[in-house]
Amino acid sequence: MSEDRVYLDHGLTGTNRSRPGLNNALAALREGDTLVVPKLDRLARSVPDARAIGDSLAARGVCLSLGGSVYDPSDPMGKCFFNILATFAEFEVDLLRMRTREGMAIARAKGRLKGKAPKLSPTQRTVLLKLHGAGEHSIAELAELFSISRATVYREIARKTAKKPSPAFAERSCVRRARRGSGTRLLVAPSEREPAGSPHAVCLSKTGRTADY
Repeated sequence: MSEDRVYLDHGLTGTNRSRPGLNNALAALREGDTLVVPKLDRLARSVPDARAIGDSLAARGVCLSLGGSVYDPSDPMGKCFFNILATFAEFEVDLLRMRTREGMAIARAKGRLKGKAPKLSPTQRTVLLKLHGAGEHSIAELAELFSISRATVYREIARKTAKKPSPAFAERSCVRRARRGSGTRLLVAPSEREPAGSPHAVCLSKTGRTADY
């Protein structure tokens, strides 16, 4: 078989139905040809995709060879075996996904999964912001100096200039009212700026007198 009749996909798995190598191979097939695949999971990783490709090849008069065995869709045993292989291929990838999610959940619970590492260290970020504040370097020059993209420079600047919440908003707490007897009890969570031991609940009576809790 000539090399121009061999189609490969790099960096892609059978879970992706749209693959350049697979699409080119299917487009190059003619009636009477045979599509040779080492394993079914190299062709498709789901039962619907495997069936769709198998039915399409059979309708075009193209044979399918899986690991050296030719798949005959008209043979009940061959069709059953094909579906079993497709089911196991789908089960294998689903099991891999489940184990990956479980591993990530365990790592996240232990604090080992902290997301993507920042492109700049705290020291580099400080120097970058100082140089930008001095106004002597352009964004492109800063990006080249720190070997980062301009988008990263803009992002670091935006983090610095991001508006902080106003004091009124920062000190505002969740208020809950509850009727109790003849008065209205107002519960206010203490803010971080209040000194220790400061009152954090006030009872308002109908007479207007107050009493701190």
